[in-house]
Amino acid sequence: MTQTTAIPQFEKFAIGFDARDKARVMQYWDEILSGGRWTEGDFTKRFEDRWSQWNGLPSVALSSWAGGAMACMEYFQLRGKNVLCPTNTFMATPLAITKGGADVIFGDCNREDLCLSVEAVQKAAAEQNIAAVWLVHIGGHLAFDTERIAAFCAQKGIVLLEDCAHAHGASWNGRRPGAFGDAGVYSFYATKTVSTGEGGMLVSRHPALIEFARQFRNYGKFEYAVAGLNYRMSEFTAALGLVQAERMEEITAWKNDVARRYLDPKFTERVHLPDGMISGYYKYIVFEPIEPSTGKVYDQLCHQIMRQGGSFPNAEWVAQHHWCAPLYYRPTIG
Repeated sequence: MTQTTAIPQFEKFAIGFDARDKARVMQYWDEILSGGRWTEGDFTKRFEDRWSQWNGLPSVALSSWAGGAMACMEYFQLRGKNVLCPTNTFMATPLAITKGGADVIFGDCNREDLCLSVEAVQKAAAEQNIAAVWLVHIGGHLAFDTERIAAFCAQKGIVLLEDCAHAHGASWNGRRPGAFGDAGVYSFYATKTVSTGEGGMLVSRHPALIEFARQFRNYGKFEYAVAGLNYRMSEFTAALGLVQAERMEEITAWKNDVARRYLDPKFTERVHLPDGMISGYYKYIVFEPIEPSTGKVYDQLCHQIMRQGGSFPNAEWVAQHHWCAPLYYRPTIG
């Protein structure tokens, strides 16, 4: 007789939506349908306010991460300048740079956290006169060199933009992603910890950028001083985001509890977080082949995809030597 082993529930793929919230989502959608305002309404503002409450910064909801990234590129006038990002990131990051009219400069990462290293930032500043840095928080935790990179950029007058697409729920000694630099941009793509299917959120300590982004997402209306396009978020999306954002800290606590109890004892070769850091665990990253695995965060480096040269030994090592253990939100596991 063949013996079978039950698969832990958290290893089974699931969108991070709590079924207990379905009734409230449907209630909100019914209100939107009955009210007849499907965009630019109260739910977008409520979602932004709820995100600001968690993030600690003013927030602007958009139809995508790309909308927020392009608003940042335009606001900081980076067209024609050199902008650094890691080579081990999703292509959205370098594409936002090039579509914003800037030249992309690639940097290497640290092996310990998969994120851009402060040495790469210092090297690019010395050799290539960079005007801005896109710091990507990969896997759900903040980049370990975040504070050092932020201090260096502030000293050199370099714009620091945080790609927070994976970083929902994360913090470091109470500070949230997007609060270290000049702006941060989140993604609400279907697989994210907070998911609306599609959507994004820009956060910033600069009131002028917040106002710019509000106009940028809506063709620059009504003064048209801002040359924007349509990056509006629908009211249906915002209502789903509001419900998800209200559940985010619970989801993050649940994932951290499952990681501590079930995964950490099993995987010693993994990303070890610094003191005071909480990961949102978009990915649980280990440095050994595992089964089952959800694959790698990134196994193709952007400089190779874009046919650029360069030596990035840490990123090349990481691309081949990390795997992701399944960790999907299942609130029935206690």
